[in-house]
Amino acid sequence: MGSKNKLKRFRENETFDNVYQPTRDALVNKMFALKGNWNRSVFKNNNPLVLELGCGKGEYSVALAKKYPNKNFIGIDIKGARFWRGAKTAVAENISNVAFLRTQIELIDHAFGANEVDEIWITFPDPQIKYKRTKHRMTNAEFLKRYKIILKENGIVNLKTDSEFMHGYTLGLLHGAGHEVLYANHNVYKQEGSPEEVTSIQTFYESQYLEQNKPITYIRFKIK
Repeated sequence: MGSKNKLKRFRENETFDNVYQPTRDALVNKMFALKGNWNRSVFKNNNPLVLELGCGKGEYSVALAKKYPNKNFIGIDIKGARFWRGAKTAVAENISNVAFLRTQIELIDHAFGANEVDEIWITFPDPQIKYKRTKHRMTNAEFLKRYKIILKENGIVNLKTDSEFMHGYTLGLLHGAGHEVLYANHNVYKQEGSPEEVTSIQTFYESQYLEQNKPITYIRFKIK
């Protein structure tokens, strides 16, 4: 994407009512007014709050919002030029139960209050295979601690990935730490009984993986 195109998207994001772009300083220094108040201030209801972390173009968040009108969705990514597509679609189609937050996932517990979130989706994250990149792996122990803070007591985390490495790493970590694995599948499109919300919604890249016969894995778990 050219720099002109990116700047155009950044400017357009600023005009969207469904896009929130707090500064790092506002988050870290507890000046972000929406923390703990997303449902009341943004969605104006008490419906379950669901996050998609690393939402990319935002198509999964938008599709979930369409499918589940009685839930509220927030797509989160540091790259605003990417989720511009999802935000623009939501505005154009008047989908009021989805919003987008531009921030780093490391600051997630600064953007949301304790026990504020019902469910988290992590869709096709970078597996960060190199050992030095472990700290950026979105299901590592440190990230799980942050998710635990913002999730309600029975909150759910969903991991959907094309990376067998990420799938195996996460399963091993969850079992080793005593977390509760509710469902795990190495190939959700080839095995019967896969959750419908996992197979009925696909990202742009996911559809490409499927064309290449690449298995899509899925884990649904609770953090203890």
